[in-house]
Amino acid sequence: MTSEPQTPTGTPDTAPGPPPGCPVHGTGPGGLHRLYGPDALDLDDLYERLREKHGPVAPVLLHDDVPIWVVLGHAENLHMVRSPSQYTRDSRGWTPLLQGMVKPDHPLMPHIARQPICAHAEGDEHQRLRAAVTAAMDTIDHRGLRRSINSSTQELVNRFCGRGRADLVSQFAEHLPMAVMCEILGMPEEFDDRMVQAARDALKGTDTAIQSHAYVMEALSGLTTRRRARPEDDVTSHLITHQAGLSDDEVREHLRLLLFAAYETTANLLANALRMVLTEPGFRARLNGGQMTVPEAIEQSLWDEPPFSTVLGYYAKQDTELGGQRIRRGDGLLFAPGPGNVDPRVRPDPTAHMKGNRSHLAFGGGPHECPGQDIGRAVADIGVEALLTRLPDIRLACAEEDLRWRSSIASRHLVSLPVLFEPKPKQDVNRAPSMSSLHPHRAEAPVPPPRAWLEEKAEEDKVAQRAERAERAERAEPVPPAGPAESWPASAKSAPPSRWQRMWRWLLGE
Repeated sequence: MTSEPQTPTGTPDTAPGPPPGCPVHGTGPGGLHRLYGPDALDLDDLYERLREKHGPVAPVLLHDDVPIWVVLGHAENLHMVRSPSQYTRDSRGWTPLLQGMVKPDHPLMPHIARQPICAHAEGDEHQRLRAAVTAAMDTIDHRGLRRSINSSTQELVNRFCGRGRADLVSQFAEHLPMAVMCEILGMPEEFDDRMVQAARDALKGTDTAIQSHAYVMEALSGLTTRRRARPEDDVTSHLITHQAGLSDDEVREHLRLLLFAAYETTANLLANALRMVLTEPGFRARLNGGQMTVPEAIEQSLWDEPPFSTVLGYYAKQDTELGGQRIRRGDGLLFAPGPGNVDPRVRPDPTAHMKGNRSHLAFGGGPHECPGQDIGRAVADIGVEALLTRLPDIRLACAEEDLRWRSSIASRHLVSLPVLFEPKPKQDVNRAPSMSSLHPHRAEAPVPPPRAWLEEKAEEDKVAQRAERAERAERAEPVPPAGPAESWPASAKSAPPSRWQRMWRWLLGE
């Protein structure tokens, strides 16, 4: 797998640097490593080198060589997010910002600048805003949510199921979360390709990101105005009518937070989970063999490839100590689920299966823990299961090493996930997904099973073929020619299924 060089906002950084092999290659002032530019293409590797050199908390540089700490340890990340008396999300006390080192046009300013949202507030103000968000999210009907996810999945799969090929990133993972979030917020009519592209563009930080962001905010402003005049049973209306008395600006900003955070997180989670299913034989074998459920597979993905590898940022409210480092008042810190999840102190073997363990850092923790994590999990759980039910023979259409990633400080985003499958007919979007084929008389290829089962099947088939040939020889009946099953006579295709075939159909629920 290869990565596309990207800055934290997604735009290429072409700034010249020292040649490879130079002693200062990849470092800036004070010999600190940069988390941006051509010298930070493999951040996972850089984080491990920083861990080896500095321990669980390491000094690094952001764009414009702004100093910050990156928290690499699992325990240290949890301590930081759970200690509001020591660390805040309010950037107004960040020393580099106060000293003018962070310019207004800094690439990360949209993530740094304080906004009227609960994620940047603390104390009574945080409790007021967070209470409104939590109460609004609690009104979501989870049965209705499941129906919405299933119907949206059906609709998306219907768009490409007859072609026998698709890109599961651009045609599925980037669309399903937006469809669900538009429904939850109360603007299902806004869900279309333009809204999806605008959200992706705004999050990438391209030349048109400002216009794309304005398009999304215009839709959210219109929704706020409509619901202020006439509330309905949706998250937006419950935000507006909550006793916390949110202003229109506060409502819009929280809608933007919910939409963008849930969208980006869940789109990455879907893409990562599907990639694991398609590329890792052991992972898929456990899933197909009943040793792992889809929700457990999603949790494994959250450990191995969290949707956000780092989050900016936390700021020290006082002089303190973290991970053996002296943190001064006004210092900034990066919350880092990516390297934190592979901290060797809690995960000595990074390839080990984490079945049943939800102590990963993917959704943060403490007062600012993600309030929509259950929605993200539901979209991923139901969406992946529904897709695999509709397309059980799905397989990767390229070599795994040809997959490409768009990398940034914040996350790794899979560029595309091309797949092939036998063409399928469309299904009613209001019904549960089911397996079907455009060729009803053709045996539908199952998802590749574990190797041991393949060997057992091959041996059973050999025995069955020898027995069938012997029986036909006794009756002097012609033997079907070798070749694809669809070229055989109907009588040859109606043979009873083998024991392995019966077992496989039972596992698939047929």
